Amino acid sequence: MDRLEAMSILVASAEAGSFSAAGRQLGVPLPTISRRVADLERHLNTQLLVRSTRKLSLTEAGLAYVAACKRILEQVDEAESQAAGEYTVPRGTLAMTAPIVFGRLHVVPVVNEFLARFAQINVQLTLSDHTINIVDEHIDLAVRVGALPDSTLVATKVGEIRRVVCGSPGYFAAHGVPKTPDDLADHMCVTFTALASGMTWIFNPRSKATKGVRPYCRLRINTAESAIDAAIAGVGVTNVLSYQVARAVAAGKLRLVLQDYEPDPIPVHLVHAGQAILPLKLRRFTEFAASRLRKSLAADLAKLSAPKTGVKKK
Repeated sequence: MDRLEAMSILVASAEAGSFSAAGRQLGVPLPTISRRVADLERHLNTQLLVRSTRKLSLTEAGLAYVAACKRILEQVDEAESQAAGEYTVPRGTLAMTAPIVFGRLHVVPVVNEFLARFAQINVQLTLSDHTINIVDEHIDLAVRVGALPDSTLVATKVGEIRRVVCGSPGYFAAHGVPKTPDDLADHMCVTFTALASGMTWIFNPRSKATKGVRPYCRLRINTAESAIDAAIAGVGVTNVLSYQVARAVAAGKLRLVLQDYEPDPIPVHLVHAGQAILPLKLRRFTEFAASRLRKSLAADLAKLSAPKTGVKKK
């Protein structure tokens, strides 16, 4: 029995939830998949999977064994990569993660350009607004928006973004422009419910203490893009991140207000786990992406200074 092959088949079966799905994924006939797992169970003299007509599930022994198999297979892949020259020639698969909207607007264009430049590197990009543990999930590189906690991770700063309040020129023409955060009480607001601060909008008046305001929000939406669309439509004022509205502001669809009350800028970093020797694929991408992300983030901030449309103040 080829134990490494059997381990790979077991892991694929557990992750796919069925032998047939694992067979399609691996390009291996179903009888072979079932036989290899059975051989492995006989070798270990224990049951690893509970088979049913609907789905496979792992026994307690299976859970521990599959976790160990993943570690072993990853170590084998790393050893083969080193032997094949991944540490002397940039090649292999680079696993990355980034926030959803930031990733779509800023990271994906960089990845596309990188792939065109380095033909022997593949990229597996996960866009998620949840913070993924890059060590536990075996992620090579993460884009982090926000202050970083103290850790052993290595970070490269690539720029800053702002938290901004904005609305459509038409809305402000009809309802007036808020001069202070307290004025938001007289305005219709649209809240992005996934804000880290919840329903509270955070302001930081110059030379004064940070202030939280809970505006009356007629519309609460769980995605920033939808909140921005509503603001463009004139529903009300919204509170989002600068890169999310840079294009709309530059196009005159949205206008920033309360800029003197914005909280401190938010840093953006590329983060990876410190290693004694970094694979060239990671070093090359970090070098390649850092300068391009700095340029695109700076361009976003420049768009926020687009000429303001005339709005009559109440």
